[in-house]
Amino acid sequence: MVAGFERYFQIARCFRDEDLRSDRQPEFTQLDMELSFVDEDTIFDIVERLLCQIFKDVMGRELKRPFPKITYREAMERYGTDKPDLRKDKKGFEFLWVMNFPLFKFNQEEKRWDMEHHPFTSPVREDIDLIESSPEKVRSRAYDLVINGVEIAGGSIRIHQRDLQEKVFKRIGMDILHARERFGFLLEAFSYGAPPHGGIALGLDRFLAIMCGVDSIREVIAFPKTQKASCPMTEAPSPVDDRQLRELRIKTDKIR
Repeated sequence: MVAGFERYFQIARCFRDEDLRSDRQPEFTQLDMELSFVDEDTIFDIVERLLCQIFKDVMGRELKRPFPKITYREAMERYGTDKPDLRKDKKGFEFLWVMNFPLFKFNQEEKRWDMEHHPFTSPVREDIDLIESSPEKVRSRAYDLVINGVEIAGGSIRIHQRDLQEKVFKRIGMDILHARERFGFLLEAFSYGAPPHGGIALGLDRFLAIMCGVDSIREVIAFPKTQKASCPMTEAPSPVDDRQLRELRIKTDKIR
C-alpha cells in the first residue's frame, strides 16, 4: 500500500512454526488482502459479501449480514474467551467480529511491553496518548472473524504515520537507531505520505474444515503433516550428513 497500490489480494501458501493442534499445520493456505483508504467497516463489508456468496454458491445457504460485532473486552467479560461460540444448539454457522484487542501485552520474563499482534497495528485514535503512560489500556484496531468458536480470519488497520510508528517502537524497547536500522525503509516511506490502509487474512483450511464439518484441518489439506510435523509421503524431515552441514555452515550440539 505504501508503494502506491490501492488494493490487492493473494492466495498464499504459508509456512509457520506453530504448535500442532487440530486446527494448525506447519503449512497452510490463506486468502490475504490489503487495501488503501479503508476503515474496519469497509473490510468487514468486503469479507462478509465474499463469505455470503461462497455459502450461497457452495452450500445453498443464505447468511444474514452484517455479522454481529463485539469488542475483545466484552467477549472476555461475557464469555471468558476471545473466540466465543454463539450457537444455541451447536448447529448451523454463527459469525462474529471481535474487535479492539489490546495493543500491548506485558512480557513477564523480560519485564517489558511487547506487541499483542505485530508492531504495525494501529492503536485506537483516542488511546494514542496512553501509549507511554498506560500501555495496558491501549486498544488496537485489530480484529478477528470467528465462526462457531473458531478464528478463521484476522487483520488490522495499520499505522501509516512515521511519528506514531516510532512511538510504538519506543514503547516496546526499540530505540530510534535500532528502529531505523531494521525498518528505515518503511519509516522513510511514511515520511513521504503513506495512505491509511489495512488488511485481513482468511485461513482457507480452517474455513473449509468448518464448512465440511470435520474436526481437523488435516482432513481438507492434500498431503498434511502429522502431529510431529513429519510428512508421511516424503518422510521429511530426513537426516543430513556432516558434509551437508559443513556446506551450509551449520553446527549442531548434542542434547545432554
